[in-house]
Amino acid sequence: MNESYSGIRIGYVMTGSFCTFERSFRQAERLREMGAELVPVMSENAAEISTRFGTNEGNIRRFSEICGKEVITTIAGAEPIGPKDLTDIMVVAPCTSNTAAKLAAGVTDSAATMAVKSHLRGGKPVVLAIASNDSLLASAKNIGELFNRKNYYFVPMLQDDIEKKPASLVAEFEMLPEAISAALRGVQLRPIIYHKA
Repeated sequence: MNESYSGIRIGYVMTGSFCTFERSFRQAERLREMGAELVPVMSENAAEISTRFGTNEGNIRRFSEICGKEVITTIAGAEPIGPKDLTDIMVVAPCTSNTAAKLAAGVTDSAATMAVKSHLRGGKPVVLAIASNDSLLASAKNIGELFNRKNYYFVPMLQDDIEKKPASLVAEFEMLPEAISAALRGVQLRPIIYHKA
């Protein structure tokens, strides 16, 4: 994909699916290489919890270096995104089932959900890169609600392990730039959910 994102301002939100952080960071780097301006946001959990996939300080530092900006980690920091018209499109990558449930219910209790809510006030697109082990169980109704919500688009999802994790869906992060391009045109990439043979 040789498309340029020069002049496109992308709000880039990370929530706590820590095992997908590396894949998300690589796509953020790719978007920057394509010319996009990224406004980095992390949910409080994503910003405060260290795991075997990296320390919280290391994750924040890397994200900030990729974007060339300080990472927003508070509700107060995320609230001006909409009023100040800081973004053309918002990406949540990874988007946990917890965050998807909050977005479906209109709950604004984190930097991540505030960033999306603030951005949506302008009727602009939001792209979700779902990563959850229960996407096809308890979380299915929330994801389904967002499928039917105006301005929401999804990165195509893969059933990543249909035998050991039959309810799990993980976005194909490598398709994020393509999903952003489609969402900017008002198009949802399809198929949305598939599995590799």
